[in-house]
Amino acid sequence: MYWRLSNLYFWFFALLGGLLPYWSLYLQGQGFSYLQIATLMASIQLTKIFAPSLWGYLGDKTGQRVRLVRFGAITGSLFFAGVFLEPGFYGLLLVMLAFTFFWNAILPLYEVITLRSLGERRDRYGKVRLWGSVGFIGSVAGVGLILEWVRIEWLPLLLLPIFAGICLSAFLVPAERGEPEPAAPKGSLRAIVTHPAVISFFLMNFLLQVSHGAYYTFFSIHLEQHGYSNVAIGLLWSLGVVSEIGLFLVMHRLTRHFTVRQIVIGALALTMIRWILIAELTDVLPVLLVAQLFHAASYGALHAVSVQYVQGFFGRHHHGQGQALYSGLTFGAGGALGAWMSGFLVEGFSTSAAFWGGAVAMAVAIAITVRGLQAPPSPGVESASAS
Repeated sequence: MYWRLSNLYFWFFALLGGLLPYWSLYLQGQGFSYLQIATLMASIQLTKIFAPSLWGYLGDKTGQRVRLVRFGAITGSLFFAGVFLEPGFYGLLLVMLAFTFFWNAILPLYEVITLRSLGERRDRYGKVRLWGSVGFIGSVAGVGLILEWVRIEWLPLLLLPIFAGICLSAFLVPAERGEPEPAAPKGSLRAIVTHPAVISFFLMNFLLQVSHGAYYTFFSIHLEQHGYSNVAIGLLWSLGVVSEIGLFLVMHRLTRHFTVRQIVIGALALTMIRWILIAELTDVLPVLLVAQLFHAASYGALHAVSVQYVQGFFGRHHHGQGQALYSGLTFGAGGALGAWMSGFLVEGFSTSAAFWGGAVAMAVAIAITVRGLQAPPSPGVESASAS
């Protein structure tokens, strides 16, 4: 079961490895403006605002999460094929929205499947999830190397084998029995999401993803402007994810020695420093390497804490919807707004200005965390709903 669970993470994040570092370069090669690139990149995050909540609700109601993951994988792949029609800006925007509506169903549902499958061994989540990082690295390096030999216009074709891997691996996880969840206590979801600590948690993660908007949208273009090749760009993206893997392997040790607040505040501070270093010292390779190593904090530590935070506060009755809210309000709304705002900053000023905007967002996130974040209760104890 360990390898079956790890397999889909590998392919899902391999697709991200092919998209995130190179899609903005592909769009630039298609002649789109910086603001159009930001809008198209934001569409990858935009459907996370509502799609995961819908799929999470269906998963909780039917208990058929594995079948929903399979449906999302196949349908999303079919819609992505619309890219090959070269539909122009508005047509491509519709293609991306349709593709991501189904594709963004996969991860929130699969996080629930994984944590439930692990049961009491949930501390092994990091070891399962690290295979997503391995897939990301392999894809970034492989696609970057190929793009040294072929034009960037070939990128959609290079992604097709990865889509096939996602669809195949979705069928390797055994389907559930399809038993719907028992009815949750009336009003309990509202009590959870209005709890002050949960509000602080979502605000912190929202601002975290706003700050990542410049990174996911313009980091590759920023590096290209400073003279880095496609291979170098791919290796720098990969370095960030290598540090993430190392973090996942030792995360269980960190949680024994530091509190949730200490881990989160430290990770947010390192993230703020990271954006400042990228904004001002891109040409200094050793500094840029250090900035990429901070990805272990800005994504790895905060995501690992957040997944367990959702499980603890939302409990069994609302775990799927809690995971969907986490994905939608943070990666969705935060990521889309961050990408779009970074487009205005790049269009009006420079790529460096977009990273400074991310640093400002992190300063606000630190202030919110210091004031309001609390440690989550143990899984299965919906303390927020009981208060």
